[in-house]
Amino acid sequence: MSQNLILTLGTQAITMIVLMSLPLILTAMLVGLTVSILQAVTQIQEQTLSFVPKTICVFSMLILISPWHMSTIGEYLKHLLINLPTYLSR
Repeated sequence: MSQNLILTLGTQAITMIVLMSLPLILTAMLVGLTVSILQAVTQIQEQTLSFVPKTICVFSMLILISPWHMSTIGEYLKHLLINLPTYLSR
């Protein structure tokens, strides 16, 4: 295996991780921002108030996008396994 191949595979893996985690992180950020704005408007200063809505929304989003996650991981693994002989021969 050459150094360029290892860097390419590492870059693809990191890109896959970012792509897969982005919907969950954006959901948590948007819910947190919304709850923070509501807390500022109503002057409720409870710090644990944003934890429950964020948890519920992130788990709901995880359930909604799990088919996409599985198909994306499957395609990536299929790509790696099909090209494995060429990776090993380099």
